[in-house]
Amino acid sequence: MVGAGPNGLVAAITLAQAGWNVTVLEAASTPGGGMRSQELTLPDFVHDVCSAVHPLAVASPAFRELFADETAARRHGLAWLHPEVPLAHPLDGGGAALLHRSVETTAAGLGVDASAYQRLVQPFVDAGLDLTDGLLAPLNVPPAHPIHLARFGLHGVWSARGLARRRFDTDEAQALFAGLAAHSILSLRAPITAGYGLMLGTLAHSVGWPVAQGGSQRIADALVSVLESHGGRVECDHRVGSLRELPPSDVTLLDVTPRQLLNLAGDELPSRYRRSLERFRYGPGVFKLDWALDGPIPWTNPEIARAATVHLGGTLDEIVQAEDIVQQGRHAEQPFVLLAQQSVVDPDRAPAGSHTAWGYCHVPNGSAVDMTGRIEAQVERFAPGFRDRILARHSMNTAAMERHGENYVGGDINGGVADLRQYLIRPTLGLHPWTTPLDGVYLCSSSTPPGGGVHGMCGLHAANEVLRAHR
Repeated sequence: MVGAGPNGLVAAITLAQAGWNVTVLEAASTPGGGMRSQELTLPDFVHDVCSAVHPLAVASPAFRELFADETAARRHGLAWLHPEVPLAHPLDGGGAALLHRSVETTAAGLGVDASAYQRLVQPFVDAGLDLTDGLLAPLNVPPAHPIHLARFGLHGVWSARGLARRRFDTDEAQALFAGLAAHSILSLRAPITAGYGLMLGTLAHSVGWPVAQGGSQRIADALVSVLESHGGRVECDHRVGSLRELPPSDVTLLDVTPRQLLNLAGDELPSRYRRSLERFRYGPGVFKLDWALDGPIPWTNPEIARAATVHLGGTLDEIVQAEDIVQQGRHAEQPFVLLAQQSVVDPDRAPAGSHTAWGYCHVPNGSAVDMTGRIEAQVERFAPGFRDRILARHSMNTAAMERHGENYVGGDINGGVADLRQYLIRPTLGLHPWTTPLDGVYLCSSSTPPGGGVHGMCGLHAANEVLRAHR
């Protein structure tokens, strides 16, 4: 196995559980990929380097299998902490939309859109994890849970802007949905962006948006612990420059994107497959900040302090415009900012009385522009006095993101554009996109279905391909 991100580790565990002798080679000094945590600013301030909030990890069939209950998770050092409110979306003037675990409570805060919100979301919440399992499953005919998926598809195929305008009248409901959908890193005018918003919103109600106690690194450490309990091992500081460098093995799984596969395989790949990989498209990158704070963020609306995740971007139209500007290869003056205040629910992230915060915005792929001022201005917009709380900050532009994880090509944390075309062709068209033309070589990164996120399902599907081929 090359790469110890969530997908690589889940694939390794799946094969080790089946009796395979598994070795994971990781170029970095610690395993985890996007699940690492470090003291980026000051001593004793623990920051999540990339991923911070993990609804997909809690809902994922792969993680549910490995950590069947709280006791099983804690045995491997993993505990999920749930904020009082999963998500908050402030608006100018002190207003806000709060996404609670309860659909009814959320709807009650949306004024005249209360019943519209319940009618849209409640059926998907009632479908439970069957819906999530279907969305994260391989493309099968017939699909798993076809009724739930058909109902979801009727709404999810829309653009986020179109569905929000069609369903809601209030700024609160429209903005809440726009912020959810903007996790897609697509124009909110694009098809299927409504699906991203519906899935993430549904997860907030059904499983919550938790953080890992002590930092996202604990997720990686727990996966390594499970792997070692089945006889597998991880070798860090082991960079692989070519497939020819690998020791003899029956199977090689690669937690890498198409660009890295092209570099690793050299001329061994057939020309037709190479051309397919060369057409694979990477999306916008991110510019990220971590803050050490001398106190909580001073939100104008104190209700925002109850949430671990906060979306900063204003109204639906503002968020649509900000994301369109990025898609055009430019930088928004008022970017949509995704902010996490993990220490609200996990006080051990910072010394007593202090706090941590984490935030990023989308930028063009490969951008070298420093977005610090624009991001902090958006926080200050809804929390006057925020800058006065900053003890230290740490920034990562797209190049720094790629140095952190080579799969983040140009700062793209999603493993490639996740629009409708590349949802179906990821990275190639077919029912078995985890296989390659090379005998015994498989792809298991987020550049394969079902795509980006800390869920491990790309690795699980790739491992299952291996087991089917070698049973």
